[in-house]
Amino acid sequence: MTNTFDSLPSDLAAAHALILAEREARKESEARAARAEADLTHAQATAFSAEALIARLRLEIEKLRRTLYGARSERKERLVDQLEMQLEDAETDATEDELAAERSASSTVVESFERKRPARKPFPEHLPRERVVIAAPQSCPCCGSTKLSKLGEDVTETLEVIPRQWKVIQTIRERFSCRQCEAITQPAAPFHVTPRGFAGPNLLAMILFEKFGQHQPLNRQSERYAREGVDLSLSTLADQVGACALALRPLYALIETHVLAAVRLHGDDTTVPILAKGRTEIGRVWTYVRDDRPFGGKDPPAALYYASRDRSGEHPERHLKGFVGVLQADAYGGYNRLYRSDRRPGPIVEALCWSHGRRKFFELADIAANARRDKNAAPISPIALEAVKRIDPIFDIEREINGVSAEERLAARRLRSAPLVATLEEWMRAERAKLSRHSAVAKAVDYMLTRWPAFTRFLDDGRICLTNNAAERALRGLALGRKSWLFAGSERGAKRAAIMYTLIQTAKLNDVDPQAWLADVLARIGETLQTKLAELLPWNWDSEALSRQQAA
Repeated sequence: MTNTFDSLPSDLAAAHALILAEREARKESEARAARAEADLTHAQATAFSAEALIARLRLEIEKLRRTLYGARSERKERLVDQLEMQLEDAETDATEDELAAERSASSTVVESFERKRPARKPFPEHLPRERVVIAAPQSCPCCGSTKLSKLGEDVTETLEVIPRQWKVIQTIRERFSCRQCEAITQPAAPFHVTPRGFAGPNLLAMILFEKFGQHQPLNRQSERYAREGVDLSLSTLADQVGACALALRPLYALIETHVLAAVRLHGDDTTVPILAKGRTEIGRVWTYVRDDRPFGGKDPPAALYYASRDRSGEHPERHLKGFVGVLQADAYGGYNRLYRSDRRPGPIVEALCWSHGRRKFFELADIAANARRDKNAAPISPIALEAVKRIDPIFDIEREINGVSAEERLAARRLRSAPLVATLEEWMRAERAKLSRHSAVAKAVDYMLTRWPAFTRFLDDGRICLTNNAAERALRGLALGRKSWLFAGSERGAKRAAIMYTLIQTAKLNDVDPQAWLADVLARIGETLQTKLAELLPWNWDSEALSRQQAA
């Protein structure tokens, strides 16, 4: 065995050389270890980035499917929400590993991992900018000279939010007495929507929009305001809502007149639980949408809502008592008396929704949904799948001609859609003859064939849409909001909600911010003459003029 000390150099220069060689070997070993660690972290970050990319693509594909083929059910909404949560987790994991890879690579010469991110949109121009200038150095850090000349600047923009601020506005009304006649003079008190009111129009608009636009019940709003240091009880908020609904009722009447004067309406309804003694009753909210934009109409769009305690056919009869025109709706039997030839003031033309007809076939041909069912699930119906394939080209044509004039739509339909519809009818009748009456596919076929004139009416009138999606979109927010407020407190409360839904949805259809519009209307409606109330309607409202007034 050789002693270690025997191999050490005897002179000082050789010892220094050996120490330097050992130090270089140690640095190289540490660098290899750091490089290996960085490579491992890089691989992990790449893997998580791939997962994030896959999650994003899956979400975009699902959203695209829903856009092209329509919402299949509430299950699809939950699926999209689930995919968005998965995307959020994958993006967060990818960011954590990207930062870890950068830290590992900073100590050695290793190419840092950089995840490809989507290009961020610039912040809106209307947002105010606050400049924060970092103090420049007083002298050159290299030579110490104080002769510095500015070459330019780099701006880093960060989006920030200012927490909600509450304030009390004190309106001073000075009193004066006349030295000659001793009469006392004082300006009138400012207008409030509620008698002896204390809430300003912006606060009232926020309460209304939170409750009916964002579906936040008043008790949750009261709790949130209390956490911000403002005590507004539930009963106080309810008083404000009732007073506002009463003050805004004239605008509701104007929108009702405008909607029912249309030549074509979309109609639909959805369930609304209404609280009763010891139980809840399944009430209904009805909507009628006027939207002439698909056939190039210039009249502004609007949505009208009604509420009822049941789904009796007498309700649409009362709602549309003076309406004569085209009604696009589903095959609900309560509408049938509206289509009678002896109806006064005249019959309503029935036009059914192809989305409803297609959906019945689609549910039987949904391959993805069938794969998630158990092994006893019914097999995919080839007839239903073929029906969907034959109906889809008709939808494609409608997307191309959306927004053009009624005459152009009618010409395109007779040229391109009519042959497809005729072929579809012939095929469906041939297939129906082979099916049992108890077959699920037979029921889907019968749903369309027994109502074929109402389904094909769009081929004779360019104003008629292929679907009733306008009404379904008007009810979508209400259907989702039921999960928040669960039920209406009373039938009167449901009717009050119908008034507010009418105002808010009409504002949205006209690309108007509902909360800003409500705030301005509540501030002005008390001083507006009855003959000029139409100036406050969403399609006549000038948001830019309001901004200029506030700035002044």
